[in-house]
Amino acid sequence: MTTTTLEPKLVQTSPVERATFTYVVRAEWIKLWTVRSTWWTVAALVVLGAGLTTLVCWGNADWLANDPEADSPGSFITWGMMIAQVCAIVMGVLTVTSEYGSGMIRTTFAAVPSRGRVFAAKAVVVASVLFVVGTLTALLGYVGGNFFLNRAGIGMSLEGDVLRAMYGSGLFLAGLAIFSMTVGFLVRHTAAAVSIVLALVFVIGNMVILIPGDFGVWLARLMPGNAGGSIAAPVPFNPDLLDAWAGLGIFVAETAALVMLALYLLRKRDA
Repeated sequence: MTTTTLEPKLVQTSPVERATFTYVVRAEWIKLWTVRSTWWTVAALVVLGAGLTTLVCWGNADWLANDPEADSPGSFITWGMMIAQVCAIVMGVLTVTSEYGSGMIRTTFAAVPSRGRVFAAKAVVVASVLFVVGTLTALLGYVGGNFFLNRAGIGMSLEGDVLRAMYGSGLFLAGLAIFSMTVGFLVRHTAAAVSIVLALVFVIGNMVILIPGDFGVWLARLMPGNAGGSIAAPVPFNPDLLDAWAGLGIFVAETAALVMLALYLLRKRDA
């Protein structure tokens, strides 16, 4: 009787690919666009940003042309982008809190132990999307709104401060998304994060203007929405606020400080 000895076959396995930053960005891109909320938010941003700008210019063109005391047409040519900020806030928050709500964030951190890399990848993806969408939406609103301004004889050329406001809208929405995403990492709850950012940008930012004296003026200048929003308007809504690029610099500094805090807590807290 003979026995046959089977030699074990070596199974060839491909080396495990390291989770490089490129792979993490690709994963975050897929996660962003495979949920319906992203598509709805982007659609709402375009409709509100471009649509409201067109409607406001249509409704006020004759008044702007005939009343010498009327505001500058530049106050209206990106008007809808103020409302579109809400969509940027929601998208930035949901990029983070949707994963915390479903528990998917644990899988993300298990696949990519470097939490800072996850944070950076999310920031790159959401900021890139909102810069492109925000700039294109502002341009679409300019085309629609300027049509009615031209009919009234007060059209604005796409140059100088008007051109700056177009890509400035994209810059501000991108920064606002990172700001909102950071708050999402800090509080880990969708409703709380959205409420906090909306309150800072729209409520508190307007209320501090009522504080009398120089302290109130400087406090209003430093509020995130007031500081960053100047870059997205050809004509400042409040002459006491900072200039476009100075305001953007303050907003970037505030966002960077918040990012540092979020990264510190992200490494200290459990997922």
